[in-house]
Order: sequence, then structure tokens, then C-alpha cells
Amino acid sequence: MQLLYADLSHFSQLFPPPPPPAAMEGEGSVSRGYQPASPPREACTYSSCYCEENIWKLCEYIKNHDQYPLEECYAVFISNEKKMIPIWKQQARPGDGPIIWDYHVVLLHVSSGGQSFIYDLDTVLPFPCPFDTYVEDAFKSDDDIHPQFRRKFRVIRADLYLKNFASDRSHMKDSSGNWREPPPPYPCIQTGASKMNLDDFISMNPEVGWGAIYTLPDFVHRFGSKN
Repeated sequence: MQLLYADLSHFSQLFPPPPPPAAMEGEGSVSRGYQPASPPREACTYSSCYCEENIWKLCEYIKNHDQYPLEECYAVFISNEKKMIPIWKQQARPGDGPIIWDYHVVLLHVSSGGQSFIYDLDTVLPFPCPFDTYVEDAFKSDDDIHPQFRRKFRVIRADLYLKNFASDRSHMKDSSGNWREPPPPYPCIQTGASKMNLDDFISMNPEVGWGAIYTLPDFVHRFGSKN
């Protein structure tokens, strides 16, 4: 993924004003009784701006451990037709305002205990974060956002993501062939059928790729608290 805008002063009419200061965020804010499906944030495989691979590696970790069934987990690609999505509470822009990514990827765990959690290695919110808290703080609402910035979500079962995702990382090279960000230290993720299909996951065309496409309201209705 690439950071498109961090200084959004010229987008001031397109986003709601910053909310009042929230309570201090921290890793201790995970719901009581829930055991995270991942190691601590600092122990996870992580490379800046390679969120699709970070989440693939997190899915792989969950598969290789028996704490939760892999069927409870999903890779979630966030983008839109313009590839310009605002997300708040990102490490790349501390403070109250959003940044604009071309796409972002998180992991969704829908636990059998009735709770859902978001795992985002690029957020300043807790890791993992209760679904409703993450949506409220990181996505807010589409109501006050210009239509061109409204987020869509491709939700893919973790087992299908592990089986089908491939990237040769060419999207992270500039026109001279130089890396925009240092690549992960392990080999590229490939399948027998493909060396590069990242665009099929970023696309929000339901006729392309794997998984189901949701608008933000539909995503919240499907996976958020029913209370």
C-alpha cells in the first residue's frame, strides 16, 4: 500500500472535524476474556507498507496454531474505485486526522464467543481491537465523507487468502525500479497459478477475485455488534 496524503488541510471540506480527545489507547483495552489469536504486535511479522503480506503472515500464524479455527478469520481489503480511502488512527499520521491510503488490509476474527475483533498492525488503536471500537474510531461514518472517498471492503476467508494470494512486490517499485519501501526479508508469496494477483484483491468489482464486497454500512451490519 502507498500513503497518498498525510497533510489533508486541502481536503478539509471532505471530512468531519476531529472528535474530542479520546481515552488513552493501549494494548490493554482488549475485551475481557478474549485471548488474542496472534502474538503481541511487536512479535508479529511486519514490513511497513506491505499490509497485504503482513496479514497473510498473520493468517499463516493462526493456521499453524490451534487456538482458533481458521474458518473464524478473514482478510479484509479496504479500497474503492478511486483507490483513495481515509482511515483514522494510523501510525503514519498521529493525531486526530485521517490519512489517505490507496488500499489497506486488516484481519477480522469473528470468534465463536460472539465477539469480532480487528487486527491492524498499522493502527495506534489496541491490537487486536474490538470491531465496533475500531469501526467507530478508524472508519467513522460515510455520512460526512464525500462519495469519492467512501470505503468498500473485500472480505476473504483466511484459508482462501492463504491459498490464492500472490505478490511479486512490483507495485512497490518506482519507474526506475527502486523500492519505495524496503521489501520483506522473506521470499515473495506465490501460488502454482500466479506470481502476482494483488489487483484482484484490491479491486472492489464483485466479478473479480475472491470473497464478498461490502459497503461500510453493510460491513458493520454483517460483522458488528447485534446489540
